[in-house]
This record gives sequence, structure tokens and C-alpha cells, in this order.
Amino acid sequence: MKRIFLIGYMGSGKTTLGRAYSKDQGLTFIDLDWYIEERFHKTVQQIFAERGEEGFREIERRMLHEVADFEDVVIAAGGGTPCFFDNMDFMNERGVTVLLQAQPSTLFNRLKVAKSQRPLLADKSDDELMTFIMTGLQKRQVFYSKAQYVFASDELESQKQIVDSIQRLKNLLISK
Repeated sequence: MKRIFLIGYMGSGKTTLGRAYSKDQGLTFIDLDWYIEERFHKTVQQIFAERGEEGFREIERRMLHEVADFEDVVIAAGGGTPCFFDNMDFMNERGVTVLLQAQPSTLFNRLKVAKSQRPLLADKSDDELMTFIMTGLQKRQVFYSKAQYVFASDELESQKQIVDSIQRLKNLLISK
């Protein structure tokens, strides 16, 4: 039975690597935000708008506990998931946690392209976006640092880099 939780800041590659790794390993892939959207028939943004952050985080916690009962699964947690309630300790108890860590410049380049799909970022200038990333990383570090493994996720831009990253992740999880 395998249960792997991928954590990290938005844009760190949790979905990209999680989907590719799970396919390679014959595991089920779950993106927690997508799971929530399927269960509630609403986007994360709609849930935030209707229930506020506190309401969303409670739903997120319940859905995390639900998917943590699944076996042979790779779960991409939302960037903020580890930072609320006892979520980080819970994930560490239920499976293996891997922090996907990308350089701020990598996060900036990825998020700049995807700003329109991320309401928190949509109206930010380049300077504001970089400040937002740096501040967010600093605030979340105390939670992210509890991950059992750290994986450099800067190189996920091409199919070759993704294949190489799958191998590096396999080696990391086997070696310890």
C-alpha cells in the first residue's frame, strides 16, 4: 500500500509530477483541489466566494481525510493545505510527504503564465507577483519543513525533464 502526498507552493509542479509519477508507478492520482471541485460541483474560487477561506479550509480538511483512506495513491495537496489545522502532521502519519521545492524565479515564470487561472494573482504586476511568492514561501516554510522528503522541482518544463524527474523521485523514495 502506497500513499504519497505532494506538497509545495503553487506552481511547484505537484500536479505535473504527480500525474506523471502515478502513471509510471501504476498508482491513482488525485489533485485535492480537483477532488473538492468534483465533490461540490463548484470551483475552488466559487467555494471561497461563498464560504470564505475558513469554510473552504474546513472542506479541504474533510476531503484530505477522505482521500487519505485511499490506497496506492499520489495526492497533490493544495499549496496551503499543510498550513491549516493538523493537516501536515496528519499527512505525515498517513503516508509519505514530499515537498516539491522550486526556486522563486521558477515559480514566478510558471505563475506569470497562469495568472489568469489564479484569482489571487490575476491583477498583480511582475514586482507584486514576486513579492507575493517570496512572502508566501516565507510564511509556509514552517509547515513545509515538516515534509519527510524534499524534491527539487525546477525541471519540469519538457517531457524529458519530467521523465528524468520521475526517476529522481523514485530514487529518492527508494533510498530512504
